[in-house]
Amino acid sequence: MDPLQSIARIAASGMTAQTARLRIISENVANADSTGSTPGEDPFRRKTISFAELIDRDSGATLVEVDRIGRDQSDFRLDYDPSHPAADEAGYVKRPNVEPIIEMANMREASRNYEANMNMFEAGRRMRGQMLDLLK
Repeated sequence: MDPLQSIARIAASGMTAQTARLRIISENVANADSTGSTPGEDPFRRKTISFAELIDRDSGATLVEVDRIGRDQSDFRLDYDPSHPAADEAGYVKRPNVEPIIEMANMREASRNYEANMNMFEAGRRMRGQMLDLLK
């Protein structure tokens, strides 16, 4: 595999990983205000994602892949709302352990990482085009 094709594979693996990260973040944000439907039922638990290195056998390039999608085991938030249908005997409602501001910061970082990989992909494509022009 030529080096310019390796650039495309590396960038594509990075974009795929960041796409998966953005999907997990969007699920977290979408469920940030949910509660369990009955008292005592746990609400949505924040999802986490981790990545791993993968060596491409054809080119020797280091790629990235999704290693694991897990659950954040931190405590749920408790809000006092005795009129809520999911409130316990003391009047507290369990809320997801999702912090929207942290999720938005993660979303911005994932978006920038995706953009950086896209720029690398485009640079490789331009170099391939320039190489073909030189060979004409």
